[in-house]
Amino acid sequence: MLHLRASSLADTNAIAAALAELTRAGDLVVLAGEMGAGKTAFAKAFGAALGVTEPITSPTFTLVHSYTVGKLTLHHADIYRLSTHNEVADLALGELLEYDGIVLVEWGDVVAGSLGDHLLVRLEHDADDEDARDIVLGGVGRAWAARWEGVAAATARFAS
Repeated sequence: MLHLRASSLADTNAIAAALAELTRAGDLVVLAGEMGAGKTAFAKAFGAALGVTEPITSPTFTLVHSYTVGKLTLHHADIYRLSTHNEVADLALGELLEYDGIVLVEWGDVVAGSLGDHLLVRLEHDADDEDARDIVLGGVGRAWAARWEGVAAATARFAS
C-alpha cells in the first residue's frame, strides 16, 4: 500500500494523471471513498491524461460511460446504485476490459474481491483541510505487483 497526500485538487489531478500514464488496455482501477471524496474529480483527471477531450461526468444513473481515445476506450462505471453482486456481474466489466479498454469503477470497493486484478485508489477527506485528500493506493493481483515500483516512483512526490 502507498499512502499519498494531495494538498489540493491540482495534486489529486497530478496523481490521477501519473496513474493514467501507467495503465494499459485490460486494466481495472477501483475508486473508493465517501460521497464527495473526489472520485469523479479523479476520474476526470485520469481521463484527461489519457486524452479524453469530452466532459467526463459521473455515470450514476446510466452506470457506464465510455470514451474512445484512439485505439483505447476508457469505461467509467459507477456502481453506487447497485445492491447485489449479480447486478454488478450483469455490467460485464470483464468484457469491457477485453476490447482495448481501461475500466474505472467508482464505489467498486464494495465488490472489489470479485473483480480480479485491479488498482484500488481510496480517497479520503482531510478533517482539517477541505481541499486536501489522503489517498491510499493498493495493487491487487500480478498485473499490479509487476508495476508496483513504477507506481511508487510515479507518485513519490506525494508520499506521506
